[in-house]
Amino acid sequence: MSSDLDVVDLYNKNFKRAEVFNDDLNSSLRVKTDYEKTVLDKDWIDFIMDVIPYIENIMKAPNRFIQNEEEIVKIEMAKRVTVESIKHLSKNTNLIQDIDEKTGDVKPVKILNINKEENYNTYENRLIYTLIQNARVFIAKKKQSLMNAKAGQYKNEKMIEYTGNCKVMNEDVNISIKMNTKMKNELDKDNDLQNILKRIAKLEQRIVDLMSMELYRLIDKMHVTLVRPPIKKTNVILKNVNFQYAMLLWNYIQDHLDDETQEIKENKDYVDQGELKKFVDENFLLNYLVVNTLDKDYEEDLNDKDLKDRKKMKEQLTEQLMEQIVNLNPDLTKEQIQEMIGEKYAMLKFKNMATIAGIQKIFKKHIDKYLEKIKEEKSTS
Repeated sequence: MSSDLDVVDLYNKNFKRAEVFNDDLNSSLRVKTDYEKTVLDKDWIDFIMDVIPYIENIMKAPNRFIQNEEEIVKIEMAKRVTVESIKHLSKNTNLIQDIDEKTGDVKPVKILNINKEENYNTYENRLIYTLIQNARVFIAKKKQSLMNAKAGQYKNEKMIEYTGNCKVMNEDVNISIKMNTKMKNELDKDNDLQNILKRIAKLEQRIVDLMSMELYRLIDKMHVTLVRPPIKKTNVILKNVNFQYAMLLWNYIQDHLDDETQEIKENKDYVDQGELKKFVDENFLLNYLVVNTLDKDYEEDLNDKDLKDRKKMKEQLTEQLMEQIVNLNPDLTKEQIQEMIGEKYAMLKFKNMATIAGIQKIFKKHIDKYLEKIKEEKSTS
């Protein structure tokens, strides 16, 4: 026989007491909970970090246009003569000093000089410059809010008070239980804040890297006016994938400026009449049956009717156990339940077989020893 407590066997041997117990049980369960938790505002870190590569793409291939700078200069200072220069001279003959009648060569005093320069002062570039500025201010503000938050605020306390009584045959059975659990995890919360600050430091460095790129420095030197909403929906902003992600970040910053740290508090004090009370009632019954094993006469004599009642009790017990499994694991499929029960059955079967084999081995050892003793006595007689 296994030394472990066989709960099913315990119920089977005491099914009459269990029936009387359940019928006469009077119990009450009081529950108190005290829960506090600070959920730090940190989702924005990943959001900005995910968008930065798209901003980098824009910075590496910025939007620009060619700007012509026209200037009338002395002929000796002209860098090159273009078609536009000749057209301008033909319309402004006062700039001509002399014309060689034989060759037709024209000698101007001054001529139009055109310098073509790339200009990065576009609306799209100013938008990205403004976005980086806004992101830097946004990060600083969120970081300060985190520093002011109660990062170590965490409490989870639970208490149950259970009283029960019933009369089983001639026995008065009473129980009184009070259980408290307390959890405070300030150290982990502090470490969590430090980890968040490390992630923010990496994000700040990414922003610094953006600000060191050539486009940002060029726009910064121009002292341009920052872009303000509403945003102009240019073709580049609408159709370029990198700008689409940049606009997601623009809108995110506008919508999440406030501190979104959450202080969750929940306090309850009530008398439970549901599943929790049912579990504790069943635990009360189990405790009673365990204590009842101290009685030398706790084994019950079973007649045919008792055997039928026992079968019924087994079915009820199985149904209750299955109901608890389903209630605690509502997502389990039929196949998963069958597999779980099959594995448990195989394990218990192996355990029982191993126990029986052990008993048989010990029993055989003692029989062999007894037979050997008899053989020795016969040989000496």
